[in-house]
Amino acid sequence: MADRAFTKADFKQGESGYFGVEYKKSDIGEGSNLRVERKMENGDYETVQAEIKRFEDGIFICWSEPFDGRLIFEM
Repeated sequence: MADRAFTKADFKQGESGYFGVEYKKSDIGEGSNLRVERKMENGDYETVQAEIKRFEDGIFICWSEPFDGRLIFEM
């Protein structure tokens, strides 16, 4: 399994008020078997059930506020 780390600064706020991080299908594949993990204060990760949207060549991870974390995926 591969992973991509992201930070709070990577999130962009959309018109709906939610925050999102965008990945390209060419970077992470078609998006099957994605897992989103949030980094906790002690450095461990917890799995969260984030909304994942797809549009054209983009895959968007959406959440109510930005957070540090990582995306786990199969290549």
